[in-house]
Amino acid sequence: MPAVERTWVSPEGPALHDLVKDIITRDLAPIVDDFEARGAFPREVYRTLGRSGLLGLVYPEQYGGADLPYHDYLQVLETLASSWLSVAIGVSVHTLATFPVAQFGTEEQRQRFLPDMLGGELLGAYCLSEPSSGSDAAALQTRASRDGDSYVVTGTKAWITHGGVADFYNLMVRTSDDGAKGISCLLADADTAGLSAAPAEHKMGASSSPTAQILLDTARVDADRRVGVEGEGFTIALAALDGGRLGIAACAVGLAQAALDLAVTYAGDREQFGRPIATFQGVSFMLADMATQIEAARALYLSAARRRDAGQPFSTQAAMAKLFATDMAMRVTTDAVQVLGGAGYVTDWPAERWFREAKVLQIVEGTNQIQRVVIGRALTA
Repeated sequence: MPAVERTWVSPEGPALHDLVKDIITRDLAPIVDDFEARGAFPREVYRTLGRSGLLGLVYPEQYGGADLPYHDYLQVLETLASSWLSVAIGVSVHTLATFPVAQFGTEEQRQRFLPDMLGGELLGAYCLSEPSSGSDAAALQTRASRDGDSYVVTGTKAWITHGGVADFYNLMVRTSDDGAKGISCLLADADTAGLSAAPAEHKMGASSSPTAQILLDTARVDADRRVGVEGEGFTIALAALDGGRLGIAACAVGLAQAALDLAVTYAGDREQFGRPIATFQGVSFMLADMATQIEAARALYLSAARRRDAGQPFSTQAAMAKLFATDMAMRVTTDAVQVLGGAGYVTDWPAERWFREAKVLQIVEGTNQIQRVVIGRALTA
């Protein structure tokens, strides 16, 4: 299988990509199967990534970041996902969780929090969804009442990646009853009294990426931990999600690329009727369609990233990229299992795991039905 041809905006891109591949070979590939089978969280991997500069790629150098264009950061994420989807999702979520302070925080907050966030010492989680408000995020009910120099927070957050293992949580909370304008953003430490995690969800895939509810029982968060002004939380949340959707699109492409690479190798090695199955049109056409869909998805997310890097509106393009790439990943991993036949259905090969993992990408960071709502509204506005 020919290597993916990549273009980079920054001169550091090629060397950074080589670094990522070295980390994959040394630190990820040897342990991914074991950690996924046990559902164990690889915290040390994130420390390694942070100390290598990979958790702050898109953030300013003055706080420990790399000032990398999104165009290049997403290709790093794609490469990570081709080895270990859970870790790539974790990097994307951590980047998402760091965004509120980096983009909307005060200078004092940036200096106080960003160095450890970007360096891997503090791992983040992003708390928007609730048991009764997922796609309708503006309907969230977690309440934060001002009490002197603190907010007292009560409610439940749901489907939180890194729930129970994160060091900090961005809490989108209701500070007034004024709909979307009544939502604010608080930054809470994991050891905040009254903040706890429910047992992790039992999922069909991405088992080493814990997902759990976050329970808030009169948790007290200092007022100087509010990010942005009161009522700005929904704006912060939506801005963060645009970048997060591009992250998930890149993860989907990486997962699909891994599935294609395995399918091509297997089809070239597996012989039936005296020749490799890759020479049969039924298989070769399937591989051709898989490769074409991957290239299209990659082009779509990179195009959206260039708009973001240029300061142009990209919300609609991010929704398109997330929608197309994650639907594509589901199709490609399904076809990879089919190419491998019985070998694709057993755990001796990773195809079945990639198939199970692809499904979640159609759900996280806004279901693909919500992406269609976003795109449709943009067309008819």
